Amino acid sequence: MSRVLVVGGGITGLAAALRLAERGETVTVLEAASEPGGAIKTIRRDDWLLEGGPDAFVTYKPGAMDLVDRLGLAGEVIGTNQDHRRAFIVRRGRLYPIPEGFYLLAPSRLWPFMTTRVLSWPGKLRAAFDLVLPRGQSTADESLAAFVRRRFGREVLDWLAQPLVAGIYTADPAQLSLRATFPMFLDLEREYRSLILAMRARRLAERSVPADRSAADLSRSAGARYGVFASMARGLGSLVEAITDRLPAGTLRCSVRADAVVRTAGGWEAHAGGEQLAADAVIIALPAPNAAALVRPVDAALADLLAGIPYASTATVNLGYVRDQIRHPLDGFGAVVPAAEKRRLLACTFSSVKYPGRAPKGQVLLRAFFGGSLSSKEADLPSPQLAALAHSECAALLGIRGEPEFSWVWRTRVAMAQYGVGHVDRVRAIREREKALPGLRLAGNAYEGIGVPDCIRSGEAAADSLLH
Repeated sequence: MSRVLVVGGGITGLAAALRLAERGETVTVLEAASEPGGAIKTIRRDDWLLEGGPDAFVTYKPGAMDLVDRLGLAGEVIGTNQDHRRAFIVRRGRLYPIPEGFYLLAPSRLWPFMTTRVLSWPGKLRAAFDLVLPRGQSTADESLAAFVRRRFGREVLDWLAQPLVAGIYTADPAQLSLRATFPMFLDLEREYRSLILAMRARRLAERSVPADRSAADLSRSAGARYGVFASMARGLGSLVEAITDRLPAGTLRCSVRADAVVRTAGGWEAHAGGEQLAADAVIIALPAPNAAALVRPVDAALADLLAGIPYASTATVNLGYVRDQIRHPLDGFGAVVPAAEKRRLLACTFSSVKYPGRAPKGQVLLRAFFGGSLSSKEADLPSPQLAALAHSECAALLGIRGEPEFSWVWRTRVAMAQYGVGHVDRVRAIREREKALPGLRLAGNAYEGIGVPDCIRSGEAAADSLLH
């Protein structure tokens, strides 16, 4: 193998290209947009550092940290603010702390859970039934909503699980596959029966393990792990810049859209911008619907499988304020908004509290999130209207007086793959079809994970598979 085409210049495609270039292969990356990075977008505005897409990655998944080390950027990794490691849930227009020890779907500590004001007493008592309920029947797959309702009841689903999971997947929990997203909870139910007992056992086990236990182990233990989130001092865009700087000159071709990928006697060929680009192998690092359009002439069944993975679009609004404009103490990393609250805002992060270097002294940077599968129309609002909506929503929740110093809207179309019930089986079928097409690999957030480390790992795995 000597020539590889990578279709897609997001973090997945760039990671794949870098891995191949490091092994001495000739690589060409085709990116339809005018610049690489995909969902990752960082800009500087005087002393403000603004992130359009993701602003962090988890350190317990090796993809991102390994890449950072190879790029020589380890010294630029920054952790979250140790003084305010908590977040809030919005209920009845007020912000309440997420119960200490509550991890996505289940509590590991009973007292904070029983005293939280997020849930009513009937809701708490229903959740306590988890202590005596039997294990669920083994099924091929189960939606996250069905699982949480079965173990803890509707209130825990509506006011805790749904907004917390939406902060990761922007998904409808009634459609989201538990097996594809949080299989650990199925494993815990199978092993311990009660999730409360399982989470408590894991929390107690932490006290008896060495202090140098791996971050991967910590990620599976009880309670929120705000300390495993990290970012880059110059924003995640610095990863994109470092990769593109490392690639050989001429590797990256922006504003070039691939229209088709076809097999030839010598390998593969991409039709892009009026050119026919020959290659020994192709990595398609695009959202699944776009990948489906490219592979349909080659394998219609594979295209149908890819097209069946739905996506949601999102929009992020960065808002800058003078600190004195905001009455809320901002003593946390942000707030998530349950769909049951009937607000148009999905979440708001206090970016300049969460990470240093995001705002000038005496000022505050907020990031408001819109879109997702449950409120898709907000992501399509005109930018001035969306910026005004973001300010209005945040002002109502945080007690903001006056207008923001500035606002910046960033949209990511077809951004978030939605891992519906049956997703694991769908991906298995996709990988089987892929095996029948030597020299073609599929990578991205549509398959085995949606976070930045998952995408990096997916791109590198595709490259390694071709190299081997």
